[in-house]
Amino acid sequence: MAPDQKGYPMDDRDVLASINELVDEEHRLRAHAGGGQGLSDAERDRLRQLEEQLDQCWDLLRQRRARAEFGQDADAARPRREAEVEGYLQ
Repeated sequence: MAPDQKGYPMDDRDVLASINELVDEEHRLRAHAGGGQGLSDAERDRLRQLEEQLDQCWDLLRQRRARAEFGQDADAARPRREAEVEGYLQ
């Protein structure tokens, strides 16, 4: 679930729970693909969506933690657009 689909405020536990749900689904898809079955077009699309949503969740968590570290309101952090988050360099 993307961070913006749950509503606000989301605390760190909520974001981490979303990350865990997304990672579990991603692992299931990758295990299915690794079993020799491959992935359907729909499954590949879903995997791409999961990766984008995970990037958004991790970005939101980093924002929240940075705001808290510098004495700002962590609940003011908001998910950034997928296109923005996907453009970050690691």
